[in-house]
Amino acid sequence: MAEMDPGTLITLTTILVSGVGILLGCILPAVVEGRAVLKALEGMTRQPEVAGDLRTTLIVAMALLESTAIYVLLVILILIFANPILDRFFPGG
Repeated sequence: MAEMDPGTLITLTTILVSGVGILLGCILPAVVEGRAVLKALEGMTRQPEVAGDLRTTLIVAMALLESTAIYVLLVILILIFANPILDRFFPGG
């Protein structure tokens, strides 16, 4: 690998880590949301009289799970477009 400017190396590393972060930050909440829906539907089929309560709890849980993916997206966008590492170690660069 050719000599690389430290700022370029940090930028490249940030982009690669951001890609892995967004991949895991979107896949994991989606898997957990799917499992939550599966368990809620199983509970609704076993006890139909509590379906309303389960549905309400499921909607709240899904909102909280989805917010984790949104927070991951926010952190990744900050890392890509307003990288604080570059400003700290390479001022004016």
